[in-house]
Amino acid sequence: MGIFSDDSNEAQAYSEVQNAPHKAELSHELIAAAASYEAAKAYEKHVQSNGQPDNHAKAKELIAGFAGAFIDRIVETKGLDYVDKAKAKHHATERAGNSDAVASQW
Repeated sequence: MGIFSDDSNEAQAYSEVQNAPHKAELSHELIAAAASYEAAKAYEKHVQSNGQPDNHAKAKELIAGFAGAFIDRIVETKGLDYVDKAKAKHHATERAGNSDAVASQW
């Protein structure tokens, strides 16, 4: 089983963000949840193709990078501003990198 299941709050947020219209009506908390889900899925794919990272810190760095890339794409496509982008990245990094669910996977 992966870091976040397909029926988790993060998965539901991901679906909502992906299906949102092209306008800035999304909260940074919703985007952060979606980004953490996307990052977890990208990390699992990365591990399958490249193996486990050398250490826990490197794994957290990868997840933060995947979450940041997702947020950058959403900001560009949904029309969010810099403040929303910064808040969403901060919350996504906390949610994905520091959650007990993530830590238990390593």
